[in-house]
Amino acid sequence: MSDQPVRLRSTRAALRTRALMVGLFLGALLALSVTWVFALGPESEQVKAEREAQRIVAAREQAFRSPPGSCLTWTKPDASDVSKVSCEKEHLFEVVGAADISDEYGPKAKAPNIDGWRKLTEERCGTIARDYLPKPLDPFGKLTLGVLRPDAEQWARGDRKLHCGLQWVGPGGEMQKLDKPAAEINQSNVWEAGTCLALVGKTVGDPISCSTKHSYEIVGLVDLRDEFDEYPPPDKQMTWLDTTCSKIAKEYTGDKDLAKEGLILSWDVREKESWDAGSTLVNCKVGAVLDDDSGLAPVRGSVKKSEKPPENKDGNTGGEKSGEGKEGDTDQAPGGGGESQPPESGTQDTGG
Repeated sequence: MSDQPVRLRSTRAALRTRALMVGLFLGALLALSVTWVFALGPESEQVKAEREAQRIVAAREQAFRSPPGSCLTWTKPDASDVSKVSCEKEHLFEVVGAADISDEYGPKAKAPNIDGWRKLTEERCGTIARDYLPKPLDPFGKLTLGVLRPDAEQWARGDRKLHCGLQWVGPGGEMQKLDKPAAEINQSNVWEAGTCLALVGKTVGDPISCSTKHSYEIVGLVDLRDEFDEYPPPDKQMTWLDTTCSKIAKEYTGDKDLAKEGLILSWDVREKESWDAGSTLVNCKVGAVLDDDSGLAPVRGSVKKSEKPPENKDGNTGGEKSGEGKEGDTDQAPGGGGESQPPESGTQDTGG
């Protein structure tokens, strides 16, 4: 009997100890649950933004790493909604391959500046694109080189791949939609009749409504091969286009007196390199020039028959400009070394 109280005390102590341990365990579970609640709670705007940025970069990288012959399109400026589509459907970029520049830029090398990127694009992507196409790449044509290059973070991790493609960038820098594989596209840098091109400063921009101020209205499309079997020098092109575009303009405008409205009839000429690439189409177009001949003047309204007469650069209908064709007129710049929004093209620069 003498040892029973001791055993009872020990049992009670054990019970108290077990109760304490259970309490501690439940407390730990409660603390852990609270931690989970906070961890699974609403993300901060900064975390959401970082997560979305990572998703965009990953999706864009995956798309532009598609095999040669893949066509891509997107609607958002950062290409965050980029997707693969059939090259027979409207698209913005056709993948032609990838170039590794690690032979020139090692692990510790600094990234090139914008001029360096252009040079690399022309040299590396240019070679890939020319090998990819079954015909020459027209240096003055609608197709230009595009590239998705490593951004600063990727470069720091050692990424030295250029993802190369072909795209069509308008004179104002906006990417234009293509609806055929590059191999099937006529590279002539032309627009459909009825298209008006914006006025940027004193030169040509991207397509815009003819009701707003613009530089040119396209009134027709002609093919030099309708007249010439082999490349015609510019003077012969000019002579034929003068007559041909005049006829087209009369039909398009309903025989309006362009000179009376302060407008001129103009056209482009083709270089030998363009002819060799199959670029034989030429636009006939109507515009106006400034009094000092320093550039193009603004025109508002369409010259198409049954349309309201266009306003000349002074905002009035009527004018004093000659209706003669503007000799040697080309609003094209050589395509080539370039990087779009987003990949990159011409002078545009987009990493990622």
